[in-house]
This record gives sequence, structure tokens and C-alpha cells, in this order.
Amino acid sequence: MKRVSKPVFFVVAILIVLLMVVSVTGISTQYGDRTDVYIKGGSDIRWGIDIRGGVDVTFTPPEDIDATEEQMDAAQAVIEQRLINLHITDYELYTDYSKDRVVVRFPWKEGESDFDPEAAILELGETALLTFREGSAADGEIVIEGKDVKSASPYYDQENATYGVTLELEDSGKEAFAEATTRLAGTGEVISIWMDDTNISSPQVDAAITDGSASITGSFTADEAIALANKINSGALPFKLETSNYRTIDPTMGLEARDVMIYAGILAYIAIAIFITLVYRLPGIVAAIALLGQIGGSIAAITGFFPFIPSFTLTLPGIAGIILSIGMGVDANIITSARIKEELQSGKSLDGSIEIGYKRAFSAIFDGNLTLMIVAVILMGAFGPTDSLFAKLLSPLFFLFGASAAGEIYSFGYTLLVGAIMNFIFGITASRLMLKSLSRFKVFRNPVLYGGVKQ
Repeated sequence: MKRVSKPVFFVVAILIVLLMVVSVTGISTQYGDRTDVYIKGGSDIRWGIDIRGGVDVTFTPPEDIDATEEQMDAAQAVIEQRLINLHITDYELYTDYSKDRVVVRFPWKEGESDFDPEAAILELGETALLTFREGSAADGEIVIEGKDVKSASPYYDQENATYGVTLELEDSGKEAFAEATTRLAGTGEVISIWMDDTNISSPQVDAAITDGSASITGSFTADEAIALANKINSGALPFKLETSNYRTIDPTMGLEARDVMIYAGILAYIAIAIFITLVYRLPGIVAAIALLGQIGGSIAAITGFFPFIPSFTLTLPGIAGIILSIGMGVDANIITSARIKEELQSGKSLDGSIEIGYKRAFSAIFDGNLTLMIVAVILMGAFGPTDSLFAKLLSPLFFLFGASAAGEIYSFGYTLLVGAIMNFIFGITASRLMLKSLSRFKVFRNPVLYGGVKQ
């Protein structure tokens, strides 16, 4: 059995407390009226429409333009991509083809009491900047722009059973595209496609395109091919979206409901910590500390604390997901503590009981959290942004689901998934390190402290 040194408990416990404190408070500096935020905290969370309310806006083409369905799909693709780029997942978006309008609802931005909805609407409705660039970098040399693209259409290749996208170029773009593809053909280089600052595709140049007609091939699904065509067409739209009307939306539940759920979660944690400490003694104390880490990690994954995880829109179902995942964390620690107690009462040594207890409890904990993660992935795939990995994987199964509740349910799935991952990190790994470290101290070697009988 690999021994854990005594200081490990203090190192892990201090790191957990620091994570919890910083994830809630954040780190920022104040210079007069200027605030520089280095690490976002709880006050920087973007709350969903159900909690803070938001904006309801209708976009339409100019009055003198009769837009086609393909153009309206492209307009919707622009708005959806920009919402995703802003990490706004709690939005409602649909297109009314009969009246040539795109309706979108999105939440208020957190921390801006003087939030200007007109500026936000203007940003969403701006004409997309579509560029084709040499290489895969955002600063690559521009080959053609959106105005040089006449149209993009999805197609199905029956012979190879694959989906792709065909491009038709305007005369203004044929010469530049022919020169670039002739020079890059067969070199393994790509011409990447960008909408604003987002890379939407990076097809490899296999042959010279001199007639203004090209095709983009790859391992596309039907929905992916349609989505890519819509995004390319969005950059070739001959019009700028106009705002026909907008209004503010009152929250369906409100900040009071959010505060009640948060207070309920705090009281639940205190009650759970007291209970597991009384029943399981020292392992219960360790479990309570590990739960703090799980809570702090879940908050951090929402605020944008980690540089590789963007900030996230949190709804009331999302808060419920955090509380539910904490319940799974409690369950994991109870299973382990109970196994240690059983091993001690069967006559095994303290070190052996801790080692065997964690080992035998792991399979049950793993199965429970894996099941939770599967449910979370299904929820995120069915009700998440159409460009997300889970949506692409599960689109053949969930194409019939509507988007009216997408943001709220996606938030619930996200917090469940994060909670399950944090449970593996803190509920299993961190608690095991802390308990094995404490067991090295002579004062904590008494089996009674772990639920055993006095020797």
C-alpha cells in the first residue's frame, strides 16, 4: 500500500478552501471607477432569463427585400453563432418564414445595471463578416469575402454516401479563388472559412477551382452540411437585419427564487456536514471538506474561473443540477465511509480498512456518476446549441426536440456533468488523500474515529 505523507491533508484542504473562496469572491482590483477582473467570481455569473429577465427582439430584412427561406436560415445562423460566441446558452431563437422575421430572446448581462439592450441588439443584427483565408490561422491572407459568394447549398453524394456543401462564387471572387486554389492544390494546405472571428470550417485544397464552383467535403452529417451552408450564406446576405421591435422580459421566477435556492443549498450543506460527521466521525469531516471542493469547482466551471472553460449562463434548473450533483457527492462519501467502517469492524487494520474501503466502494461510485454523466450528455445534446459537440453526436436521435426550453435544460445538464466530474476529483481522489494523510498522525490512529471499535 502506497503511503501518503502527513502534510498532504493540509495541502489538499488549503487548496480546497482557496478554490471555494476564490470561486465565490473572484479576484479583481479597483482603481477609482475602473475595475480589473483577473478571476471571475460568483457576482460575475450570467443568470438566465428565468432569474434576471432579458430582451425579446424581432429581426427582419429591410422592407424592400423579400427574403427567401435560405436567406432567413442564414440570418438565424448569424444570430445563433454570435450568441454562442458570447457564451449565452439560455436563449430562445426561431424563424417565422411567412413573415420574414427572426425572433430571439436572451438574458440580461450580469453586473450591468445600465445594460443597453439597443447596443446588444445592434451587435447581434450586424451583417456577418465572412472571409476565406489561406491556412488555418485567423490572421491568414484573405482570399475572398462574403460578398464574393453567390450561394452555398448542402448536397448528398449518393455514390459515396456522404454529405457536403457546394459553393457558387460571384464574378468578383472567381479570379482570386482560382489563383489561391491553383497555388495550394496538392500541398496539403487549407483555405479556412471564418464568420466574424470564429472558424467554421477548414477544408483542404485538393484541386484548382477555376470555374467559380467548388465543393466542401468531409465527414459531415446532413445537419452539419445544412448548418455550414447557412453560415456561409449568412456572410453573403445582400441585406442587414433590421430591428422591427423589441421589449424587455420580466423574469419568470426572479432573483428571490434564486436566493431561496442558494440559501437552501447552504443550509443543506451544513445539515449534511453535521450528519456525516456525527455518523462517520473523521471520514465524515473529510467528506465535508471534499464537498466544499466539489461546490467550489462547480461554481468555478460556471463563472469562467478556468481558462479552458468559458463562462456559462446559469438558470434555476442549473442550480438544481448543482444541488443534485452534491447529493451524489454525499452518496459517494457515505458509501466509502460505510465500507471503511465495515472493514474495521471485521477486524482489519486501520490502513488496510481505508485502502480496501476506497477500493471496494469505487465501482459503485463510478457506476452512479457514469450514469449521471450519460444523462447530462443526453440533456445537453438534445437541448443545447446546435454547434455543440453533444448536439452533433446526438442530433440523429433528438432532431424532433424543440428549442423553447433549450437554455434552461442545457444548464441543468451542464451542472450535472460538471458535478459528476468534480465528484471524481474531490469526492474520491481528494478525500482519499486527506483521509490516508490523517491516518498517519498518531492522534488519529484510533479506530473509533473511523467507526470501528476501541482497541
